Amino acid sequence: MASRIRTGLLGLAIGLFVLLAFLFYALPAIVETSANGLTRAPLSAPSDSARYLHETIWIADLHADALLWNRDLLQRARRGHVDIPRLIEGNVALQAFSIVSKTPFGLNFESNDDKTDMITALAIFQRWPIATWFSLKERALFQAEKLFEFAARSQGKFSIITSKKELEIYIALREKTPGITAGFLGIEGAQVLEGKLDNLNMLFAAGFRMMSPSHFFDTEVGGSAHGIQKGGLTDFGRLVIQKMEELGMIVDLAHASPQTIDDVLEIATRPVVVSHTGVRGVCNTVRNLSDKHLKAIAAAGGIIGMAYFDGATCGQNIDAIVKTIRYAVNVVGPEHVALGSDFDGAVTTPFDAAGMVYLTDALLKAGFSRPEIKLIIGENVRRILLQLLPE
Repeated sequence: MASRIRTGLLGLAIGLFVLLAFLFYALPAIVETSANGLTRAPLSAPSDSARYLHETIWIADLHADALLWNRDLLQRARRGHVDIPRLIEGNVALQAFSIVSKTPFGLNFESNDDKTDMITALAIFQRWPIATWFSLKERALFQAEKLFEFAARSQGKFSIITSKKELEIYIALREKTPGITAGFLGIEGAQVLEGKLDNLNMLFAAGFRMMSPSHFFDTEVGGSAHGIQKGGLTDFGRLVIQKMEELGMIVDLAHASPQTIDDVLEIATRPVVVSHTGVRGVCNTVRNLSDKHLKAIAAAGGIIGMAYFDGATCGQNIDAIVKTIRYAVNVVGPEHVALGSDFDGAVTTPFDAAGMVYLTDALLKAGFSRPEIKLIIGENVRRILLQLLPE
């Protein structure tokens, strides 16, 4: 009997060990693989002229959520969309890495509250530090630390931009040194402030240079296009925008409610960006910008990053992305349109960071001029960062 009990306990212990190993090691990779996919539609081989142009242009992307997942970004992965080797292969000069701190269960475009959170479970199962299980600010700081650690181990292949001077140095270096890339840090949703303006100083010191008032739910700063109230900036939110401008942080209006967009534009003294979005003229959902807001953001000197996924473009192919870009260019001109893929943001896209040449090829085939492509695919982002980043 004692022997059978010991055998049963041993079997239980082994089963528990296997279950924990699955939850903490295998499950996060399975979740990421299912969340961040590529469409199966084959892409035509890029033309020689597209390849040549792609090799000579400066490419920048305003949004990727790669830091949310437990991958070593110095290693080329078989899942997800972004890592340093794929950025270099795709000739991407600059990638914005935005951190996600909280997303509600039952996530949808229409109406979400802040009562539930999927990222807590992800933080636990990905073995993030215990502090991140209970603090949105700590989740932001941890993800920033990961990116700086990747840069430190990259042997010069990857650097993080936090100032205008650093960007100028990097631009000059990249002209002489092929095979390098860089990134900068952004935040999806000001809930990471945890209601304290002083936390903005801490996040700035940690390297963050861009932040949006809200993500998928209304915050203490402002309303979300996907929230319950969908209101505008709060009194606290106005203080946050003013402080961001003082520090040299870029205001990102992705996911903001229409009223929040209006309120920010009313008080902003510097251009704003929309890091990743679509346009209602192509894909009429609350996720996307109206012509009114496209024009208002452009009139204030801002830029708008076009995303690649179905919810932004109402399509899952490269033609839908090009159609969205064409519409935005027709409304505000090529000087105010940029790329904001939303890579690794629980989306399916036609290509990953290594496949950026396919977009260059598609833009050429759609009749965009080479000067227009250069602006859209990266020079607009470079210009706005040289204008807005702190000295």
